[in-house]
Amino acid sequence: MTNYTIVNTTKADLEMIYSFFEEAISYQKRKQYKVWNGYDKGALQRDIEAKLQYKVVDNDANILCVFSVCYADPVIWREKEQQNAIYLHRIVVNPQHKGQKQFEKIVDWAKATAREKNLRFIRMDTWGDNPQIIAYYTSFGFNFVENYTTPSFEELPSQHRNLYLALLQLEIER
Repeated sequence: MTNYTIVNTTKADLEMIYSFFEEAISYQKRKQYKVWNGYDKGALQRDIEAKLQYKVVDNDANILCVFSVCYADPVIWREKEQQNAIYLHRIVVNPQHKGQKQFEKIVDWAKATAREKNLRFIRMDTWGDNPQIIAYYTSFGFNFVENYTTPSFEELPSQHRNLYLALLQLEIER
């Protein structure tokens, strides 16, 4: 039995979403991890308006985490972009629900969505110089594709510009 649902976020969720991002940045600093260089509130608002941001909600209506998706990512994936993937971005866990396998819920949802849309891959990027986070994502079946440094294009949210990334993908079984 599932004790959570995944639904689109709404503008009413924005303040809580902002607090999740601020806490994530604070946590990264405390742990001396590579830190997001702020976050782009406009990108989050656009994701909500386009119905590309989701929240994992438990039975008590608590937001456990949020994440965004897109179905094309040519700036980061360049020639590998074939419009055959769902891309996971801006995954942020509610600090009160860390350690409860939120990412597993997102991956399960993304697999189902990819199959429904007849997509071949789930793709994502993460810090290229953080072997722990890369190992975490590969433990869910993602494979390392390559490292890439993002350009400083305005179409990228500010926190995704000039970053050294690891590109990861999970092939969907048919």
